[in-house]
Amino acid sequence: MLKASVIALSLLAPVATLLPLGASADVDVDLVLRVPPPAPRYEAVPPPRPGFVWTPGYWAWRGNTHVWIGGTWTAARPGYVYVQPRWVERNGEWHFTHGGWARHDKDNDGVRNGRDADRDGDGVPNWVDRHPNVNGR
Repeated sequence: MLKASVIALSLLAPVATLLPLGASADVDVDLVLRVPPPAPRYEAVPPPRPGFVWTPGYWAWRGNTHVWIGGTWTAARPGYVYVQPRWVERNGEWHFTHGGWARHDKDNDGVRNGRDADRDGDGVPNWVDRHPNVNGR
């Protein structure tokens, strides 16, 4: 019985790094991997459609591989902005955060300014922006 348990644990241990993690109060992370996503694919954005927002494509994790999810038109939601799904590397791990709709805020980055990921509103997240407060926000 002990031998069977040890074998089962040794087989499941590598899979444990691929399991989704629960979201925390500080970071809205849905999945953590040690496998980096491929480079984003170029997608030509179709002409604008009234009442719709273009949601760009992204790499999702399905099974044991990254799968490209193509961009699409989504019905606009007045008072909200669309936040794209994203992968962020931290300490050798890749953290995936699902996109979705967020209440509109003053700098249009989709994050309430108390937990703002782009304080100066230049489209570059604070963690990679060399000057995250350049506009004094």
